[in-house]
Amino acid sequence: MNSVMARRPWSFKEDRRLMELAKSSTSLEEAAKLLGRSPDAIKRMALRLGLSLKSKGSKKG
Repeated sequence: MNSVMARRPWSFKEDRRLMELAKSSTSLEEAAKLLGRSPDAIKRMALRLGLSLKSKGSKKG
């Protein structure tokens, strides 16, 4: 996979989807998979939208 992913603009629909995923406690990695974006891109957008997504590594048993 290319280390530099092409940055495509986020659509309003994707914003809404990310908000829904964050509300339902979806992990960062899962959200990235569902939206077809890198975890980094998800993290950046979540910050911009004031959302917090947990990374799989930080899940408490």
